[in-house]
Amino acid sequence: MNIGLIGSGGREHALCKKISLSRLVDNIICFPGNAGTSKIATNVDVNILNFKKILKLIKFYKIDLVVVGPEEPLVKGIVNFLKKNKVKVFGPNKYAAKLEGSKAFMKMICAQNNIPTAKFKICNKKKQINDFLKNCKLPVVVKADGLAAGKGVTICDTKKKVIKHSNEILMGKFASSKKLILEEFLEGEEASYFVIVDNNNFKFFGTAQDHKRVYEKDKGPNTGGMGAYSPAPIVTKSLEKKIISKIIKPTLNALKKKKNPYTGFLYVGLMIKKNEPYLIEYNIRMGDPECQVILPRLKTDIIKIFEKAIFNKLQSIKIKWIKKKSMTIVLCSRGYPGKYKKNSQIKNLNKVKLSKGDYIYHAGTKYIDDKIVSSGGRVLNITSIGNNFLKIRKKIISNIKRLGWKNGFHRSDIGWRVINKNENYKRHFKR
Repeated sequence: MNIGLIGSGGREHALCKKISLSRLVDNIICFPGNAGTSKIATNVDVNILNFKKILKLIKFYKIDLVVVGPEEPLVKGIVNFLKKNKVKVFGPNKYAAKLEGSKAFMKMICAQNNIPTAKFKICNKKKQINDFLKNCKLPVVVKADGLAAGKGVTICDTKKKVIKHSNEILMGKFASSKKLILEEFLEGEEASYFVIVDNNNFKFFGTAQDHKRVYEKDKGPNTGGMGAYSPAPIVTKSLEKKIISKIIKPTLNALKKKKNPYTGFLYVGLMIKKNEPYLIEYNIRMGDPECQVILPRLKTDIIKIFEKAIFNKLQSIKIKWIKKKSMTIVLCSRGYPGKYKKNSQIKNLNKVKLSKGDYIYHAGTKYIDDKIVSSGGRVLNITSIGNNFLKIRKKIISNIKRLGWKNGFHRSDIGWRVINKNENYKRHFKR
């Protein structure tokens, strides 16, 4: 089979690597890919929102199956377009993609189906904002309605900040929408739960915990993700049953009733409060960097899984996992998530000797004159699997030091919550 993979980030490099291990695959064509995918696939430089051009390339490269990595082409309807042109494609249709494409749509699904989530108000006028502020406790979460590349959510501890960030969205800070959601702030522990879905069924596809804030101790602005680990120990069997019965099943049933059943990866972003799950957000694809910690643990051929999903036969496949832990630390350009320098050479990639279970996934990289340079804010994902999160983290940081990229920075406390819990448990046990 020839596989087409749309996207250029760390998630796509992780998908490309896993796809390349399938015996069913002959060639992988990445649209547009990055410096990492170029070593195991053919990169084709194309605008991923130019669907007609992508269709021509699909025909030219005789692609049998298309996998869509990022959210924007899904929200804009690439699945509908390709299916109409008789191309096999893995991902949700345009209507179902509104689960991520519009936070207001997602919140209304919750309200109509009694799905636990934070109290909210959908606003497109200043009066609505002021009315919400009269009866709410601080802090308040301000969310842009449409896609915002991980930068559309702000936690505000004063009413003045709520008004400031809300006005920025109303004035068009994000091209995707001038609508916003005001939301109560939920205290608890975040977790991500993943499923893969076809028209009839869904299967578990891993858990993870991401670290959104740019600085250590969860300080600073939100980012697209500074690192993650998998599995997330907070997701116990009893909690999993609640996630499925209270959140996932009602959502999938609601979309079926609207005659737009969901297919593809579904990322369930959760806040866990007193062992109860609350839906924070849906993503209509694998998360980034969660994908980079989940896929290294996957044993089953991913192409077989995709095919079963496309033909609505997920029930007939057993998805198997390596019983090890995984962590990734994101190496970013200095200045991210604000202004940062591009085209900085990353010299020592070949000097980092990776042992079995170690990976370097490229995100914002490209080749210039046969040299690998940075091309984005999140540049590399340094990943490793093992039996102990603390040892895994030390190994990853050691590899980052060997890399010695002076224009990069990273968080050295990824996994702090699970590592601290483990250390506290050991101290208690020794007593």
